Amino acid sequence: MRLFIFIPCLMALAASLVTAAENAPKKVFPPDPPMPEYTLPEVLKARAGTTITTAKEWETARRPELLELFRQHVYGRVPATPYQTTMRVVNENPRAMGGAATLREIDLTFSTAKTSLVMRLTLFVPNQGPKPAPAFLLVCNRGLTNIDPTRQQRSDFWPAEEGVARGYAMAAFYNGDIDPDRHDGFTNGIHGLLDVSPRAPDAWGTLAAWAWGASRCLDYLTTDKDVAGDKVAVIGHSRGGKTALWAAAEDPRFAMAIANDSGCGGDALSRRIFKGRESVSIINKSFPHWFCENFKAFNEREQDLPVDQHMLLALIAPRAVATGSAEGDIWADPRGQFLSATLARPVYQLYGKGGLGKEPAMPAIGEALHGEGLHYHIREGKHNLTLGDWQSYWDFADQTWQRKNKP
Repeated sequence: MRLFIFIPCLMALAASLVTAAENAPKKVFPPDPPMPEYTLPEVLKARAGTTITTAKEWETARRPELLELFRQHVYGRVPATPYQTTMRVVNENPRAMGGAATLREIDLTFSTAKTSLVMRLTLFVPNQGPKPAPAFLLVCNRGLTNIDPTRQQRSDFWPAEEGVARGYAMAAFYNGDIDPDRHDGFTNGIHGLLDVSPRAPDAWGTLAAWAWGASRCLDYLTTDKDVAGDKVAVIGHSRGGKTALWAAAEDPRFAMAIANDSGCGGDALSRRIFKGRESVSIINKSFPHWFCENFKAFNEREQDLPVDQHMLLALIAPRAVATGSAEGDIWADPRGQFLSATLARPVYQLYGKGGLGKEPAMPAIGEALHGEGLHYHIREGKHNLTLGDWQSYWDFADQTWQRKNKP
């Protein structure tokens, strides 16, 4: 008899704990620290002074203008050097992940008359569920163990098993295959293959090179019969997130761009300057190879930039953009990231999409805003790409691509 009395008591206690947790005050991100006032350039105001009011005007006038400004002053432009590409599946395992997926490893070789460069694309396609499958392409800026094709080593940085279980193809490439992440005078990697000397002040930096590499992976993914080439999301963390945004801005074939903790030079507004966050000056001095040489002219002069990062997100419209922050990652300026997502809304409205909504509040820690074309979430923790981040992005993709027939 005592057992029957004890069990209802436990159930009542559990219910009360759940209710208390639901009613607990939500944890919010703290107010901004002191910072200088700043004025942002208007995303729908052309340099000639005219206001953009239609999607056609955006596509024919303002978008090309902004894209060129980002090439000239921030990321640099890809050289027109001719090259040849070959794509070869070097390994295939139809029973990977215990039979849940088909593994393909693809070598993409880029050649000129003088030399060649090889990058490896790793792809897992779910064996169950609707085909072709939408895909996530990770720009991996960490060690190769994070994207181990054998799955002997697994990392939440690239939770391929979980993605496959949700019906997504999971692809990844190592950014160092395209260009080493060091200031080597642009003599190695794809720069060594395609650059001509002397380099112009607006020649592409390493971020643009990695973005170019993401597009070359997309070249293959659009040919794979098991992958929905019109539903490929490019995702990156930190410097990889900066890369993902620029890749989607340059390449309209990407259906979604996802920037996780991308901060300065990614989705955080450059004009927000305060102690404890990365600035244009700091990032250029720490990583002089990431951007074009012209970007250094705006060290300590962010207010003079003809663009800011909300415009980068707007360049991807009407395609989807997802951004994510971590509460403890002040260096990346979470509120600056959120503001970029909200300020891109006017361009999405030209296409009949509401973005994050009119004057949205920054979500509480642990919550997400899945908008029309735009997403933002902030979680507890520090600078990292976690399984929780991935789950939030998969949720947004499910909504955006109206995935009703999921596994």
